[in-house]
Amino acid sequence: MDLTRVKLIATDMDGTLLNSQSVVSHRFFTLFEELKKYDIHFAAASGRQYHSIADKLNAIVNDITIIAENGAIAKRREQELLVTPLSRDTAVEIVRHVRPLDDAYTVICGKEQAYIETDNPRFENMFREYYHAYTRVPDLTALENDEILKIAIYSFEGSEKNIYPYVTPFEKDLQVKVSGEHWLDISSPDANKGHALGLLQKELGISESETLVFGDYNNDLEMMEKAHFSFAMENSHPNVIKAARYTTLSNDHYGVEHILEKLIAARQPAAQKG
Repeated sequence: MDLTRVKLIATDMDGTLLNSQSVVSHRFFTLFEELKKYDIHFAAASGRQYHSIADKLNAIVNDITIIAENGAIAKRREQELLVTPLSRDTAVEIVRHVRPLDDAYTVICGKEQAYIETDNPRFENMFREYYHAYTRVPDLTALENDEILKIAIYSFEGSEKNIYPYVTPFEKDLQVKVSGEHWLDISSPDANKGHALGLLQKELGISESETLVFGDYNNDLEMMEKAHFSFAMENSHPNVIKAARYTTLSNDHYGVEHILEKLIAARQPAAQKG
């Protein structure tokens, strides 16, 4: 495994870079400063809202690319690199389809902020971790003033069991992803982390053989296909472990940092020889 050729690193957030308490380690930020010495570009790719990712990585936000909402939007220093919206009519259709379900909390993820219509305090307390900019509205189907990026649906009992079977009809025309134990996302067919990463690779002139990615859930599968150095976390969904070329430690055991340390150690002798 020749990590010396890596020029681009992309990592998921929840279950990957973030630990179980949704915290980025100080160890990572120290390693990031080392990576900058070797002109390695870093991208955070998550199902989270842009504002949430930017807050988590505030110390380095001006030095990275953020791929948010599962690839529906990508930004660097507030400049939009990619926006792949979902049509308003489609969003309304999904909201109406999901409303009859018990234990299904629907979020419209807009470019400016997110929107919810439930007043369930248990959901809202959890929701604030992932969406820092949001508004509660009386009716999601009446939303007019924001560009829609995706629909996110949350189930306390589990998204793969409780929501996914009910929304499979949308798979014919849309991207339907079980993106976490409790989350499911529906977006445009081109809105995925792999598509966004591919555009970033093209912009930077970096090949798949020079790209390293980390992921843990099904919304990371397309991203895995865009990198030779594809790492599944030890805590990953079985689909991701099968798709990845390599594995690393769990998010609670610094799996990302463990590989970054190996990368830096490999680059140091190479830099000294150069």
